[in-house]
Amino acid sequence: MSKVYYKSDEEIEQVRESANVLSQLLAEIASLVKPGITTLSLDQFAFEFIKDHKGTPAFLNYHGFPYSLCISVNDQIVHGFPSEYVLQEGDIVSVDGGVNLNGFISDSAYTFGVGEISPEAQQLLDVTKASLYKGIDEAVAGKRVGDISAAIQEYVTRYNYGIVRELVGHGVGFHLHEKPEVPNYGKRGSGPKLEEGLVICIEPMINAGKGGVKFWDDGWTVSTIDGKLSAHFEQMVAIRKGKPDVLLNFDAIEKVLDKK
Repeated sequence: MSKVYYKSDEEIEQVRESANVLSQLLAEIASLVKPGITTLSLDQFAFEFIKDHKGTPAFLNYHGFPYSLCISVNDQIVHGFPSEYVLQEGDIVSVDGGVNLNGFISDSAYTFGVGEISPEAQQLLDVTKASLYKGIDEAVAGKRVGDISAAIQEYVTRYNYGIVRELVGHGVGFHLHEKPEVPNYGKRGSGPKLEEGLVICIEPMINAGKGGVKFWDDGWTVSTIDGKLSAHFEQMVAIRKGKPDVLLNFDAIEKVLDKK
């Protein structure tokens, strides 16, 4: 993680423009996710889409990462490699992407159900996404990172799900990863103070079983320690007084999903 970077109102609007391209991309991905499609084809689509919108993929070649998207299926939590794997009915797939538009970075993730998924998988997706919104509600000037973290943890633990602790949210905007770190567990009133001009990614990573993780030999992929499902949702928020300023929401994605 680099240092804390505060953004001017003008710079936040530039980050929002980058986020808008990413939101459009994830909405297109939502229409493509179905049984029979390879995860590599989703990555190839993303590369062309970002390029066509005058951006570059923020993930591609980041510390050597070789793809435009992280695509994590079923028990994979994050940083999965796109591949020739063919999505199957009942899978869940987390698609995590980033866009660099004119030097301003966006980052977001959404976990999709592939065709009809089990009630257990649907509940995991619903709870994880709801916990994200609980965290966002706390993302206002004057509060602390721990208020976000605790709100997520308090919601998720009601369902006896495991919270990933090895991976966290983060600042974003000028760089893909900036301070502060934003864990998905914590204590209210603790951690760095949230000040105007911060832009952060809040991204609960929630496991159906234990919170423990397994790091793969590829140096990137992280999966659940017990082979159970994991879900991941991520939005970007600018810190303001009074209420959160969500720079990338899921409206475009869910409009597509509602029609499927």
